Amino acid sequence: MSEARSESPVGALVGIGAAVAVVAAAFAYVAGWLTPERLTPAKIVDSLAPASGAAPGYRRNHAKGVCFTGQFEANGNGARLTTAATLASGVYPVSGRFNLATPDPKAQDGLQRVRGLGLRIVTPDRREWRMAMIDAPFFPVSTPQAFYELQTALARKGDPDAMKNFIAAHPEFLEFVGWAKTAPFTGSYAEERYNSLDSFVFDDAAGADHVVRWSFLPVAPPVAVAANEIAGRDPDFLEGEIAQRVQQQPARWKMVVTEALRGDPTADPSKPWPEGRSAVEVGTLSVMAIEAEADGPCRDLNFDPTVLPPGVHVSDDPFPAARSAAYSVSFNRRSAEDKDYPHAVFGAKP
Repeated sequence: MSEARSESPVGALVGIGAAVAVVAAAFAYVAGWLTPERLTPAKIVDSLAPASGAAPGYRRNHAKGVCFTGQFEANGNGARLTTAATLASGVYPVSGRFNLATPDPKAQDGLQRVRGLGLRIVTPDRREWRMAMIDAPFFPVSTPQAFYELQTALARKGDPDAMKNFIAAHPEFLEFVGWAKTAPFTGSYAEERYNSLDSFVFDDAAGADHVVRWSFLPVAPPVAVAANEIAGRDPDFLEGEIAQRVQQQPARWKMVVTEALRGDPTADPSKPWPEGRSAVEVGTLSVMAIEAEADGPCRDLNFDPTVLPPGVHVSDDPFPAARSAAYSVSFNRRSAEDKDYPHAVFGAKP
């Protein structure tokens, strides 16, 4: 007994040291320190930076954008698919962001192929639903690892084989290239269809699951604009156009939820689902006010696609979790660089 007592402080210290070592090892593994080849959120974010470096204080991707506020009016049709209060009949405030898929906050609007819509819907009980959507009908690649490999291939501009080798390993990318080359441009954020691309699961009142994707379809008819014409427009024409349009009347979209059938590729956003799937119109998004991003309502919003209301959860699609982790890294970095961000000056002319 006495020997045991005399050795117990040493044993305790050894035990504490072992516990600390285990925790430290766990953090090191998560961060990728012990396995440099392992993909981490930081590596994904690093890969998005242009050769000149990330723009301090800005989002690491979709860096150029403009804020909006408005409302989402649910018509109640979604209640068949999910218990989420957001799709119960009612009107809920929203804030969001129109944006371009570029790390350059000063990019020329007419030269950016992908446009995006970030959205936050809030119910009276403060439940939130955050979404990050783009106008492409499918994602360029099938996995987060492939997305990282795409970014690294694009960065190797001096290597003529970089993209050739990437496409050989990821032939699905050619489908996206085809869309990017042939899909018509429009002259407004308000004329774009925005797609979740990722799959999510709706839980209904009976406890059944429904794997879904959703889209926001513009009420304004899309008007095609030739690529050479749109490239010659003002570098910031999209922000000016949507502000002027919404000043006249709200811009609106119909939210349509599409349900997968057994065998549909729910884990791969690069594969669209076949035509003929059940689609339900569940509500209308109305954008009622446009505000500059600097100190606007979307400036500090992280459009994390895993922020979901009860009744909605992630599926087997790996992208929402990967995006959530990468968005967090991006948010923390730009928050730490707040002094470098060009905040609005009180009293300055718009």
